[in-house]
Amino acid sequence: MSAPRPRRRRSAAAPAVLAVAALAVTTACSAPAAEAPTAEDRPWDEVLAEADGQTVRMWMYGGDDQGNAYVDDVLAPAAAELGVTLERVPVADTGDAVNRILSERRAGVTDGEVDLVWVNGDNFATGRQAGAWLCDWTDALPGMAYTDPDDPLLTTDFGVPVDGCEAPWHKAQFTLVYDSARVPEPPTTLDGLLEWVEQNPGRFTYPAPPDFTGSVFVRQVLSTVSGGSDEVPLEFSQEAYDELAPALFDRLGELAPALWRGGDTYPQTLQELDQLYADGQVDVTMTYGPATLTQLVQDGTFPATTRVLILDEGTIGNASFLAIPSTSGSQEGAMVVADLALSPGQQAAKADPATWGQFTVLDLDRLEPEDRAAFDRLPASPIVPSYEELSAGADPELGPEWVTALDEGWRRAVLAP
Repeated sequence: MSAPRPRRRRSAAAPAVLAVAALAVTTACSAPAAEAPTAEDRPWDEVLAEADGQTVRMWMYGGDDQGNAYVDDVLAPAAAELGVTLERVPVADTGDAVNRILSERRAGVTDGEVDLVWVNGDNFATGRQAGAWLCDWTDALPGMAYTDPDDPLLTTDFGVPVDGCEAPWHKAQFTLVYDSARVPEPPTTLDGLLEWVEQNPGRFTYPAPPDFTGSVFVRQVLSTVSGGSDEVPLEFSQEAYDELAPALFDRLGELAPALWRGGDTYPQTLQELDQLYADGQVDVTMTYGPATLTQLVQDGTFPATTRVLILDEGTIGNASFLAIPSTSGSQEGAMVVADLALSPGQQAAKADPATWGQFTVLDLDRLEPEDRAAFDRLPASPIVPSYEELSAGADPELGPEWVTALDEGWRRAVLAP
């Protein structure tokens, strides 16, 4: 790891210079080296000392108001107390951050614009393949002692080994959501839901992949039409895709005429689907962050009759992480922020639905009694079941190559016709 240095003030021309350099390298068809630097093994006190005075630019999806407020109003002030300035950089797509990092690697930048990224799935895998992430640093974080080292959601990311290249941040569970006033007797299986859609035309739709939530809905349907998650290999192969994908796209194609607007158009984002649900145009929405539903009902965005649909077979679950780019010049500061984000106090604050409502990555049995008490005091939601109930029978995420292939296959087989 390079020695820390103050964050330089860049001139207004710097992004343009970087873009030109990246374009030149791309035109030459070159690629960044796959080998990423690994963190130096050193005492945590030394990391803290070197982080003091650094600025950490955290690139993250900017469309979640509660998430933005948590970082700005809770995490950033706590980081400042440790001598680290945390600046949130909102992006529409995490891939934007990955592309910036890869451009910086091609240009030989060592003090880049990105210091920390909220990431998982194919974006993490893409970065790993290109050596975009600093690795072998998470074992140094004191906060990792509060996590279960055997938790499969934390050791792999969409089937890709984490290997110390990202620190866990929170867990998520794919969840379907319905208005009980309009759907008094909801189905209890995904196959039953698809039948309900056909019996109630125009009252359901899903975001068009590659929207993150629309994409996971497609993978959930893949599990159903394949006979269960055990029938879908986690690691992608063309043979498995050719065997399983046709039934998926046939089922979604059959479903399309019963969707909102006859399937002629799809919401482009989860936010658009949520608005349709809030306006009463559809009876069902979906989310990978169900704990946020409590606040959406309390502030009147969603109807008071909003409820979570628990499926008998379970749904797909995963975890989100924080990764440090290999091009960051504030790697020590980023490590400090990642460790702070793992602390029981921050995890409990983030789990409060009034703050953000994200499920913790901590193993509560590993906490001191006073820290465990903070989680025990979190208000029970009249809308959202506990994480333990939501994640019962949870399916693992498929490998990132599945995600890309299914998204593209959906576009050609379902959207194009």
